[in-house]
Amino acid sequence: MELSQDWDKTFPKSDKVEHEKVTFTNRYGITLAGDLYTPKGDGPFAALAVSGPYGAVKEQASGLYAQTMAERGFVTLAFDPSFTGESGGEPRNVASPDINTEDFSAAVDCLGLLPQVDRERIGIIGVCGWGGMALNAVAVDKRVKAVVASTMYDMSRVQAKGYFDSTTPEQRTEALEQMSRQRWEDAKNGTPAYGPLSLELQGGEPQFVVDYAAYYKSPDRGFHPRSINSNASWTVTTPLSFMNMPLLTYISEIAPRPLLLIHGEKAHSRYFSEDAYKAAAEPKELMIIEGASHTDLYDQLDVIPFDKITTFFNDNL
Repeated sequence: MELSQDWDKTFPKSDKVEHEKVTFTNRYGITLAGDLYTPKGDGPFAALAVSGPYGAVKEQASGLYAQTMAERGFVTLAFDPSFTGESGGEPRNVASPDINTEDFSAAVDCLGLLPQVDRERIGIIGVCGWGGMALNAVAVDKRVKAVVASTMYDMSRVQAKGYFDSTTPEQRTEALEQMSRQRWEDAKNGTPAYGPLSLELQGGEPQFVVDYAAYYKSPDRGFHPRSINSNASWTVTTPLSFMNMPLLTYISEIAPRPLLLIHGEKAHSRYFSEDAYKAAAEPKELMIIEGASHTDLYDQLDVIPFDKITTFFNDNL
């Protein structure tokens, strides 16, 4: 595994924290790559595993969250999920509700073995589609003491039912028929088929898609060559496992550990956090950011409520 040693993030490097590249292995033997950010000074420190959004890499939003929280006193590990970015796994650019949930627990493994980390004070931050993965991971991984999901997507719900659960049974059956048959093509070819290049706008797209492109495609904002959403595409059959493996089935089992959901008032995806909040057990909190869109919570430092996130983890780790 060859990791870039250049500072190739989409945000400036902080001189307030130490940074190093690390690797660790998940339960399925896949080697993951991460950026470890450590506060200056003496530990042991509380720690946070951070990943997301769906189709992003650690050099984008998750790295910004991680570095910012390290400046506030936490050891943080922003990582590329399996099959993406600098992490291992073949084929490339595929997602799994199980393996990618496991990736969070593998990051907790890594953090808990670091001498500068207090392993009894570990939390998780999941952004966008990895917000749903984070909630799923914390429900089963009792080592994690608190979780934040920011601008959260439930990827299993949106893949299975479409936005606002608008997919009809007939549409679901047709999609599954097409992907099922695509498996024979992939098996015959020995390699998976990939969809079209992500976020190549043709005109007439919904505003939230335009917002995604404004982040992922802009060199002045969020573009990164290793990001699927910036420069590649998912395998055609990626949705298959999400369509019958609901991620948030056991969300109530996060309790009694605290949960903070953060979402933009104007985000098309706001209903994911609102419904997760209803399904979760106390202690829980839903914070709606006035005027914010979905992607504002990727990188807008005046919008992301880092003071609230810091207080939440200081109080609960």
